Amino acid sequence: MPDLTRRAFLASASVPASAMFALPRRQTAEPATAFALLGDRYHNSDHYRTAFGKTFVRDMGLSIDFSDDVTRLNDAHLGRYRLLIILRDGMVWPDGHGDPSSNAGWWAQGQPAIVSEPPLPVIEPRSVGFMTPAMGRAVRRFVERGGAALLYHNVTYIAPYNDDFRDVLGAVTRGHPPTRTFTVRVVNRDHPITRGVSDFVVTDEQHYVEYQKDPEHLLLESVNEDGLTHGDWGTRSAAGWAHPYGEGRVCYLAPGHLITALWNPEYETIQRNAARWLLRQT
Repeated sequence: MPDLTRRAFLASASVPASAMFALPRRQTAEPATAFALLGDRYHNSDHYRTAFGKTFVRDMGLSIDFSDDVTRLNDAHLGRYRLLIILRDGMVWPDGHGDPSSNAGWWAQGQPAIVSEPPLPVIEPRSVGFMTPAMGRAVRRFVERGGAALLYHNVTYIAPYNDDFRDVLGAVTRGHPPTRTFTVRVVNRDHPITRGVSDFVVTDEQHYVEYQKDPEHLLLESVNEDGLTHGDWGTRSAAGWAHPYGEGRVCYLAPGHLITALWNPEYETIQRNAARWLLRQT
């Protein structure tokens, strides 16, 4: 860590975060356009708040309420918004994670041995699905009644156990290999979300899915140009689509583990185009 005098630290600490990042501010009395549910054990919510704070808030002027509180997926809360954004997987760990392996600071500082006196209680970590049937129904009703959903990356891990969410999304996960470089190809260049966008390359988790909607709604596919596969699923997968759902609209975009992928210039264009299409601004 670079040297930092106490006086310099206190001076920097007195600067509001809003001033440091220069994000547009809105009056709290004005409702936000979007609600973003971000983050889980393996996906730091601050990472994605920073990413979307640039792409949508600062560069597009979209007002977003950010949260990692999954209980806000209910009719009353969602009814305040026009757009729902979700980037998180399907698990929560009610008894803790069992080890600090998902803590970025612990990894960056050499993974020191964990010592505690008195000893920590022995608790077996367990993961459970966070999205209850009521939450899935709330998401489905929100979109059916005219709301919009922009769904990212690992939300496909919710689909195996929640039928309402799976129907809205239109796919279920088939897992992913370790982070690697792959190409994202545009398979429909006539849609408002992809119009004028070129193929691009990212280093990210290449998520594989079983797509379950009409192929006409597909926009993107991921392709490993080095011939690397994932199980029996080959080198490529559907990686983006958009479809109507009831009175609303849905878009899914697969890249999103790393901020460097989210900030790829071509991908940022796709994301902003998606928000405009979902909000019927195009």
